[in-house]
Amino acid sequence: MASNRCLAVFVVAASMLAASGWAAPGLSPASQSGEMLYREGKLLSGRPLRGVRENNQLLSGADAACVNCHRRSGLGTVEGRIVLPPVNGRVLFHPGAHGATAGASEGSETSRGSRDAYSDVSLARAIRQGIAANGRELDPLMPRFELDAPNMAVLIDYLHHLGTDPVPGVENERLHFATIITPDADPVSSGAMVNVLEQFFATRNASYRGDSPPLQSARRIHFRVLRQWQLHIWRLHGAPDTWEAQLNHHLQSEPVFAVISGIGRSNWEPIHHFCEHQAIPCLMPNVDLPIVNETDYYPIYFSQGVLLEARMLAYRFADSPERRHVVQVFRADDIGAQAAAALRASAGTQFVIEDRSLASDATAQDLANAVAARGNEILLLWLRPDDIASLPRKSDSTRRVFASGLIGGLESMPLPASWKASTEFTYPLELPALRRVRMNYPLGWFAIRHIPLLAERVQTDTYVACEILAEALGTMRDDFVRDYLVERVETMLSARLLNGYYTHLSLAPGQRFASKGGYFVHFADATRGSAIIASDAWTVPWARSVPALAGR
Repeated sequence: MASNRCLAVFVVAASMLAASGWAAPGLSPASQSGEMLYREGKLLSGRPLRGVRENNQLLSGADAACVNCHRRSGLGTVEGRIVLPPVNGRVLFHPGAHGATAGASEGSETSRGSRDAYSDVSLARAIRQGIAANGRELDPLMPRFELDAPNMAVLIDYLHHLGTDPVPGVENERLHFATIITPDADPVSSGAMVNVLEQFFATRNASYRGDSPPLQSARRIHFRVLRQWQLHIWRLHGAPDTWEAQLNHHLQSEPVFAVISGIGRSNWEPIHHFCEHQAIPCLMPNVDLPIVNETDYYPIYFSQGVLLEARMLAYRFADSPERRHVVQVFRADDIGAQAAAALRASAGTQFVIEDRSLASDATAQDLANAVAARGNEILLLWLRPDDIASLPRKSDSTRRVFASGLIGGLESMPLPASWKASTEFTYPLELPALRRVRMNYPLGWFAIRHIPLLAERVQTDTYVACEILAEALGTMRDDFVRDYLVERVETMLSARLLNGYYTHLSLAPGQRFASKGGYFVHFADATRGSAIIASDAWTVPWARSVPALAGR
């Protein structure tokens, strides 16, 4: 321990953490305080960190936090010709160019030659005065921070530890991944998902030719990261309140770098919490009821699923020029109940919500009673295909009906003919006619590998998730850090062109849902076929103020 990181600093750090109730497992009290300073811009006293950028621009608190530029991993990033350099322990205290800096364009400041290693003293000078280890002035974008000795000590202690610990699931020649299957997942869909994953991993490993040394150049070291991928299939059983313990047991016996894809039906909450608590990236599972928590970092989803549909419906109903009465019908033991609750929570003065809940053993007559008209209300169906197929054969064609596309089967929704003329449903995906070209690649990939098409959306989403993982890993060089994987997914996702069922995928720091809108559609013909037509343009319900909808 360097002399300037004295015992007094640890005493102050421990007392501040005890007072706040905040703790990060695996870190010393000083490093925990340094993490708060780095991520949240919060000093030991609880007061905000202050920094000054060029033109006397004042930054304070979270706006001044190091994480905004150097990212949670400490590995920085490159935005055009602006290089935000790595600051983790593997980089700062060793000479050379690393991480994001190694990918800088030729001619940029940080791509020139090798950078000198920092000491604790020279790093403190850089943070306070903007003077690099070699005596040159740092970029004006780097703020100059007002940090006294105790706060400087805990920050430097944290940077010493950042990115230096071994990463579970990462071996010299192998990366380990898991996929998770809940007990209530559809067996056909889960089997189809596993088939895609196994084929993708096998194809990826077929090009592996053993460990390769780094390639030297005059300017920097390039790493040829050619590791095999190993898939672990974690099948859960029993009640949801036992799943997290099962996952912890799996993780202990089979450490993994990340969770890829996965599938569930009615409850993903234990898996979401497991990934967040264990700091494991959980990328693009096949779930229609994800968990919405803006402060969570590691789970990433394609979309908010039925919660996005609820937002779309709230947006649509709020547009009504008159007060509306909406009756929503759902199974009490299915995800429609959570979607209905989300819509109900968003109801403003423009519309009134009435719930008609069906028990798990409800009969066809119970369903008919629930959907029966009792006035001039809008009917909203959060029902599975079996229930939709059991709707009464006759329906009032003048009655307005909406349905959840995700729950009801999308364009395969088995609506009785008399219902089609008056029913619109949410479609938070690209329209079939518009995604046809981009589907050629995954469908061709399945055909070449003789993968039967049993659950097209699940299989396509699984394939896209694997491609996203491969592209992100391909930009990480030899920096296999879990936080960095999340950051690389955030950075490269919007550049993808082949997104299967989705028109566009993108993430910004803090966002965890890559697709953010959808269509309202209706059937083109009431008597034949399943062709659908968009009722209006692509809807992004965040485009204007709509009450927030909570997850489970």
